[in-house]
Amino acid sequence: MRPSTRIAFFLLAASAVLPASAQTPPGRTHPWQAPPPRLTAEAYFTNLKDGDRIETPYLLKFGLSGGWGLAPIAQPGRAKSGHHHLLVNRDLPLNFKEALPFNDQYIHFGKGQMESVLTLEPGTYTLRMLLADQNHLPHFVYSKPATITVTKKNPTDPKALSVKGLALQLEGPVVKRPFRVQFHASSLNVAHESQRLPETGHFRLTVSPASGTPAVMDFVEGQTEVWLSPPVGSYSLRLELLDNVTPGEPLVEAVSASVRVVEQAP
Repeated sequence: MRPSTRIAFFLLAASAVLPASAQTPPGRTHPWQAPPPRLTAEAYFTNLKDGDRIETPYLLKFGLSGGWGLAPIAQPGRAKSGHHHLLVNRDLPLNFKEALPFNDQYIHFGKGQMESVLTLEPGTYTLRMLLADQNHLPHFVYSKPATITVTKKNPTDPKALSVKGLALQLEGPVVKRPFRVQFHASSLNVAHESQRLPETGHFRLTVSPASGTPAVMDFVEGQTEVWLSPPVGSYSLRLELLDNVTPGEPLVEAVSASVRVVEQAP
């Protein structure tokens, strides 16, 4: 999957309206969830692509596909989890059984972050995302390289670019089934609920039809995207980031979006 500014969500298809109790038990998929079109997992940029020309400071955002989730290095997560790394002018490691180094070309996001502010000087750079486990051993989950040009470095305070909050992104106000939705948390950390780490949370998505019972989906293993295939109709989506220490407690104000779902593409 090519990095893109679009956002994706991973869910499993269903054709029927949900029963009265529509909250998905932890660890279970909801009937409206659909498998992603490509089963290969990827760490990727959500707002940067190969050939882009940017000015710095620049808020770079990360995505993670294939059902994988974020897990900070403080504790092990499940098998399909890890934390992001940004590689600057570096190829993928030749040996995936060696821990990644700590330097300016291998930038670690071991708290479960989903973004970073680039402060690169003007010039050409090749950037790449790579997921690794709590021991910094790489997974085979990475992005294609993106060669970009920094045209100017501005005097903007980098801290001013990252404001605490959530983003819920869709491919548009009208989508065909299945469609991808992606979650983003700024200045907030994402982790498995079971890790119980302070100052981390997990996403909850509530999908409400125009009439009928809302579907509530908890992404307790650090997932940051999902694919959905609900019945045709109009829906409102509400995204929350819930505290992993205090159950049900939101870490920040929720965000909402509306979407109209039409028939599958021929």
